[in-house]
Amino acid sequence: MLLVVILAMFFIPLPTFILDLFFSINIALSFLILLLTMNVRKTLEFSVFPSLLLLTTLFRLALNVSSTRAILLQGFAGKVIDAFGNFVAGGNPVVGFIIFIILTLINFLVITKGSERVAEVAARFTLDAMPGKQMSIDADLNAGMITEEQARSRRREVEREADFYGSMDGASKFVKGDAIAGLIITGINLLGGGILGMWQQGLDFMTALEKYALLTVGDGLVSQVPALLISSATGILVTRSASENDLGTDLTTQLLNYPQIIGLTAGVITLFGLVPGMPTIPFLLIALILWGLNTFLRQEQKKKKETVAVEQAADQEAAVGYKPENVLSLLAVDPMEVEIGYSLIPLVDKSQGGDLFERVSLIRRQVALELGIILPAIRIRDNMQLSPNQYVIKIKGVEVAGGELITQSFLAMDAGAVTEKVKGIATKEPAFGLPALWITADQREKAEMSGYTVVDCPSVLATHLTEIIRTYAYELLGRQEVQAMLDYLKTDYPVVVEELIPNLMSIGEVQKIFAQLLKEGIPLRNLVTILETLADYAPMTKDLNLLGEYVRVALKRQISKMLVGEDGKIQVLTISPQAEEKIIQAQEQEGEPLSPTWLNQFYASLNRQIRPIIQEGRNPVILVAPAIRRYVRSITERVSPKIFVVSYQELIPEIEVHSLGMVGAGE
Repeated sequence: MLLVVILAMFFIPLPTFILDLFFSINIALSFLILLLTMNVRKTLEFSVFPSLLLLTTLFRLALNVSSTRAILLQGFAGKVIDAFGNFVAGGNPVVGFIIFIILTLINFLVITKGSERVAEVAARFTLDAMPGKQMSIDADLNAGMITEEQARSRRREVEREADFYGSMDGASKFVKGDAIAGLIITGINLLGGGILGMWQQGLDFMTALEKYALLTVGDGLVSQVPALLISSATGILVTRSASENDLGTDLTTQLLNYPQIIGLTAGVITLFGLVPGMPTIPFLLIALILWGLNTFLRQEQKKKKETVAVEQAADQEAAVGYKPENVLSLLAVDPMEVEIGYSLIPLVDKSQGGDLFERVSLIRRQVALELGIILPAIRIRDNMQLSPNQYVIKIKGVEVAGGELITQSFLAMDAGAVTEKVKGIATKEPAFGLPALWITADQREKAEMSGYTVVDCPSVLATHLTEIIRTYAYELLGRQEVQAMLDYLKTDYPVVVEELIPNLMSIGEVQKIFAQLLKEGIPLRNLVTILETLADYAPMTKDLNLLGEYVRVALKRQISKMLVGEDGKIQVLTISPQAEEKIIQAQEQEGEPLSPTWLNQFYASLNRQIRPIIQEGRNPVILVAPAIRRYVRSITERVSPKIFVVSYQELIPEIEVHSLGMVGAGE
């Protein structure tokens, strides 16, 4: 419909007010197109531009024909043309004609010619790259990197891009032809107006030329200004590379990205202002603005560099204490971790004198020497959900212990030799539950002289962590750690390792045996004896509990040395004959299980016997027959997991055994 209206304008005379309206629309449309091309991020966002270019060219030519008809027939073509002739050209047809020629040359020789060449090259390279892009899409589809729908969308985009640049190659000829046509039409208007004035109106040549020249120049200017805008829009669009921002943002970002260049430009402009005869004020004003911009941009860059440096330093500092985690690491559960409140961060911050990481390394070494196992890494991290002074110890993501520390304070414990009390905040030592006091640094010397055992916060946490590791070592020792231990042992004892694994037992079965021993406080230091015993008995039984008992017997010298006291004796509790008989019957497959009443009586008797032993700071030892050792252990660990249950076969005859009492069930 619009095209029909435009074509009708070539043949139907239009009133002057309609011409004014159409000229206004032409100028507004030209500005709209120019601003659109400056704000698109990629050319395909304005893919209708080639067709729009044809319509605007036809519209301008139709307006030229209509205005020419009005000028020659009426001697007036509306207020828009009259305003351009009088205001823009200053009412002087010669000046107006010169301006018109300059605009036409700029449009034709500079903008249009450059846009035409760019469009031609872009079309050629786009078409040449099309097969490669199609192959890349097919390769991504075959590799499963994109879906079928995404592949179709990309192919359509490649085709649209090729169609667009192909169309722009031809559409740029419209702009070139429009510029040429505007120049020719203006010449025809001048010549036609002169001839019409002389022949039909009887005017002399100069009078006729003066009458029609100003209108013709106004008509030419009112056509060339929109044409220049459209040509500029064409040039911007075909030279625009794909970007995430519009042209204005890219120009601002890239031009202001180098403050030193702006400063250099300010210096050059300052020199121009100092040249004799040059207008000093304009040059110095521009130089001052550039210097100010240079200073502002340098300060902004400095701030950005400082921010980046701080972030990098924070990342490096975090990397020392808290190794960076990716998304996959969040799916895993750390074997052991310590979470601390924000007030305890100085304990791990080396810059603040924290040495907790070094202490953890020493703990792992100490555990390796004592228990003969390799501990997995212990992660330490802060947790803002904890109270400031709180810490939590977790085993495989589950909290097993915790406590509170007062930084810059010391924990004073009464070991029974205190001669003078000191004032402090009452608390309990977290590892063993002993009564203690938090005291200040000023009180430390006095407390030590009074008989208190005084330790600092890192030592409190390290001691607690060590006890938790000893208690839960059987959970921390996994197949991976067992494999590492066996690999190390294999370098010196390859025969025993190769005989046992994988011919007789798997890594998982060996790990379960190790866990049984650790759970009952038996170190794995004598690893060769343990593996040789398993190699001896594994062909005869697959019962892991029974194999564990064989290993304990093989380690009887080690177990005896663990339990012997300072007097060279092993202080033990025994089970009454009646209770022992009851337990033997309960173990039998068809035997009567132990009743809750009997168990309560047994637990009461056990608590009475072990209470004084624990108060002396010793771990109770119960000596039983080999047949019921495992069963008694399963009963007593409900009272205290630190009760050692040993059989007669697990003690060497050279060490004397002394009975402290007998545990029964009210017999």
